[in-house]
Amino acid sequence: MAETQKNTPLFVMGGILLVYGFIANTGVLLPVMKYLHTHKYLDLQVIMCLVLGALGILGGIVNSVRKPQNTTLDRFVLQPLGGVLLLLILAMAIRWYLEPMVKILSKNLQPTLGFKIYKVLNLNYVVLGILVGVLITNTIGIPKFAAAGVKTARFVLKMGVIMLGARYSFAELAKLGVYSVWLIGFFVLGTVFLVLWLGGLFKQPKTMTGVLSAGMGVCGVSATVAVAPVVKAKSEEMAYTIGTILSFGIICMFIFPTIGKLVGMNPVQFGAWAGTGILNSAQVAAAALAFNAVDIKTLKVAEIFNITRVLFLPVIVLVLATWFGKESGQKLSFKSVVVDKFPIFILGFLLLFLFSSLGLFSPPTHYKGKYIDVSYNDRTRITDEEREVLKSAIQGGAISGLNSTQAEALNDLVKQGQIAGNFDNRSDKKLFAKVGQDRMFALESILAAAKAKQVKLPKDVKSAVKHAIKQVHKKSKTVSTLTDCMIWFFAFGLIGLGMQITKKAIMQAGGFPLLMGGIAGVTKATLSFIVVLWLVKDVVLK
Repeated sequence: MAETQKNTPLFVMGGILLVYGFIANTGVLLPVMKYLHTHKYLDLQVIMCLVLGALGILGGIVNSVRKPQNTTLDRFVLQPLGGVLLLLILAMAIRWYLEPMVKILSKNLQPTLGFKIYKVLNLNYVVLGILVGVLITNTIGIPKFAAAGVKTARFVLKMGVIMLGARYSFAELAKLGVYSVWLIGFFVLGTVFLVLWLGGLFKQPKTMTGVLSAGMGVCGVSATVAVAPVVKAKSEEMAYTIGTILSFGIICMFIFPTIGKLVGMNPVQFGAWAGTGILNSAQVAAAALAFNAVDIKTLKVAEIFNITRVLFLPVIVLVLATWFGKESGQKLSFKSVVVDKFPIFILGFLLLFLFSSLGLFSPPTHYKGKYIDVSYNDRTRITDEEREVLKSAIQGGAISGLNSTQAEALNDLVKQGQIAGNFDNRSDKKLFAKVGQDRMFALESILAAAKAKQVKLPKDVKSAVKHAIKQVHKKSKTVSTLTDCMIWFFAFGLIGLGMQITKKAIMQAGGFPLLMGGIAGVTKATLSFIVVLWLVKDVVLK
């Protein structure tokens, strides 16, 4: 009887998953999914729910007919199964329901607030997962049947970090420009070492100092997740770091554009400053558009600097692995740091990073598996209807406010039916690609100008231009698959980590993480402001 009660959660969760899977398969939930913009995941929802539901029922049956033992099957499958299913159910609920509802609510509140709270607070599955985990552990607590499964969160998170390596490439550095590489390199390493020094000054734990240095120095949440296992950071320390990063970023998002306008920064200078001083990608983009929404030059430069910072992540992982090994008090050698102490999962991250840099997953110039293909191709053409819409709008004078470059790009789109270089120059691949990309940037600037109400653009014309731009932005299927796996690993792992953050642990932290992050962030923002005004000119885009 006791064993049956112990396995009841498995039968209940398995049954819920199976019922949901069968209901979703009928299409009854399709209107709701379309409203939430998750209908493209319908097949995945059905497959995951049916497979996981069947595993839950099967696990419950096996546990009911055999006595618990200390075998590998028990330790790694049967005992953690209840907690694993619980975390997966929560992860699916967050990915398919909670996150989309937060996006919709954010969009509805935008006219009142003046910004999208979803982007400002970065309320994606990462942050929502941690919050859900914290809420559960500090209210109802972790159920006994789920305890073993929750402990697998860190292992799963490491698997997500390995997948993260496929999204970056050294080749991207080659086209980012000397200024961005040197400037970002200096401030990334400088911020990391400043936080490490502050950690010693304020006598903070090495684990807290290490993870905060990566988060403040590199790229926020991604760096925090990647470095945490290297320095053995606790769950609450990751939460403090993420909270500090988001809080500082929100302040910067509003202050940076005001300061930039007051001192007369040009679009390139402000883009460089925002991309260097603000950590969260969404907040970087928001600040750049707040400064200059008429064209995409500011946004383009900001993202270039932001990308450069992200690409320093493998370097910082190695630096902090060496630092953490040295702090243990052992004599350092290549064997003690790299062979004995270096986390195996980071080697997996670096291996995928190497494969990505060699172009095994997609063209070597890609970033996060995305690249631009402006070659002549039937699959990249806009429809005949869209082409006719553009032609009629141009001839009928329905479009106004375009500069000569924008008008030429739009006329060329009508002529070719796609974004590409000049057909006569196709033998010169560099020139052909440059002309095509310049036309793409001009079309993107039309959309940005229309958003800022500087250009009059009919709705159907805007839709056709968006489609044309979308057609030349390619995604590697391999990188997309690895990214999907990474998202689910992170969603699962961060909920589990959130469940380990108790009120007691939060109260013990004090204000030192926020103080250290604030000092490092303000120092970087101030110094990068001075350096950008001194060094960065329009040459960044050449």
